[in-house]
Amino acid sequence: MTLNCIKSITLLIALFALVHSSIEAKTQRPNIVFLLTDDQTTYSLGCYGNSDVKTPHIDSLAEKGMVFDNHYVTTAICMASRANIMTGLYEYRNGCNFTHGPLLRATWEKSYPMLLRKAGYRTAMAGKIGFVVSEKPKGKGKLPQGDFDVWGAGPGQTSYVTKKNASIAHYAKDYPHATLAYGAFGRDFITESAKRDKPFCLSINFKAPHRPTDPDPRFNDVYKNVSFTKPQNYGRDNGKHFSKQSRQGRQYERFHSWNYSDKYNEVMAIYHQQIYAVDQAVGMIVKALKESQQTENTIVIFTSDNGFFCGSHGYGSKVLPYEESSRVPLIIYDPRHSNSGKGIRCQSLTGNIDFAPTFLSLAKVPIPPGIDGKNLMVLYDDPKKEIHSHLSLINVWGPSATYSLSVVTSKQKYIYWPYANEGFEATEELYDLENDPLELKELSKLKEHRASLNKLRKVYDQAVAHWVKYSVPYHRYKEYGTFFDRNISWEKKSARRKARR
Repeated sequence: MTLNCIKSITLLIALFALVHSSIEAKTQRPNIVFLLTDDQTTYSLGCYGNSDVKTPHIDSLAEKGMVFDNHYVTTAICMASRANIMTGLYEYRNGCNFTHGPLLRATWEKSYPMLLRKAGYRTAMAGKIGFVVSEKPKGKGKLPQGDFDVWGAGPGQTSYVTKKNASIAHYAKDYPHATLAYGAFGRDFITESAKRDKPFCLSINFKAPHRPTDPDPRFNDVYKNVSFTKPQNYGRDNGKHFSKQSRQGRQYERFHSWNYSDKYNEVMAIYHQQIYAVDQAVGMIVKALKESQQTENTIVIFTSDNGFFCGSHGYGSKVLPYEESSRVPLIIYDPRHSNSGKGIRCQSLTGNIDFAPTFLSLAKVPIPPGIDGKNLMVLYDDPKKEIHSHLSLINVWGPSATYSLSVVTSKQKYIYWPYANEGFEATEELYDLENDPLELKELSKLKEHRASLNKLRKVYDQAVAHWVKYSVPYHRYKEYGTFFDRNISWEKKSARRKARR
């Protein structure tokens, strides 16, 4: 055999190996790293246009992956939002929220962590899981610790003090603050998983930047003496057009009691310091992927369970269906994909109900029938496609006056406030999000927007009909089908409520 012939055969073998490796990478089930913060508004990140903040590791994910600009939480409070994320179902279909009840075991069995583990994934959960699982409605419930291969989560709100969280207390010496401890947990899980012959799914639910305001002191100098630019819709003057109902909950008074009104820079410095610690933890996790040679087959997703007003419109906290509360960051990085690294921003409408079907699709696991969410990777393939014509935004927590049901499209939002007891009237709000993303102009009473109003009313009525048909028959969700029906008078609603009692 000649030297040239040997070289040709060697080259063919190398090319075959390269092609085979490429095909294998595309067909191999990817690892999934899901990073969830708590109470993070979109304008807390550099990649969402805030030049006052430092979020280099998260911004790097955005540069490598894809940023989603119209991503909403379908319920803007932690317990329900997390149940929505896990199941891919709207709140009224999974039946889980504060003052309503826990997630039922039958529903939890169809969640993404359970289905991925059954399909051979090594799974881990750390941080604030936010709900418990019960065998029956109104049951006491317990944490699903035994349903994961590695557990680093805790009950309730958990603590920022690492040693107070039993499942991660062994990190307390090196990382006394929990945010970096979760980074260390993720690092170690990735390192250990890389040694095993199976894909993994790591879910980390950071407590930050949720109150109480207890930032890691090692980052005290990051925002020292920084003045933060207030958003253009900051303050009470920019919320006068909001409904009377929206002012009845704690979100309204917290503009003052949480000092957005008089100590804005100090409050926001602490808020952003907490997020900076999350960014450092993200850096630890990304570094672990690289060092364990898992980067090329690991999809990283970063988002938040709900947004935060931070003084916009003169409100604090979350819950309400306005943009700062219900629209949150979403970054996806798939290193295997040709659209990665192109700086693409997707304007299509997405929601927190989309994570479960996305993860299952990536893992080639059948999606439970009738799920509300859609596969986000359809948009990674083609950012101009649409997977939702609209999403429902729900609040049935807190004072009854603040209960609302809304429908949002990629360009508009319609909010309905049904409460019409003494001193209140049922109220509609309409916003043109394409031209008024800060929701400074309420349009429902303007004749030139009558066609849009009528169109969104019909979409809203469809959302109510879906609630009536598909809501769970427990935890009081059925009664809201009547409550949110804008075609039933308050008197009839009250009469039906009395009759049920």
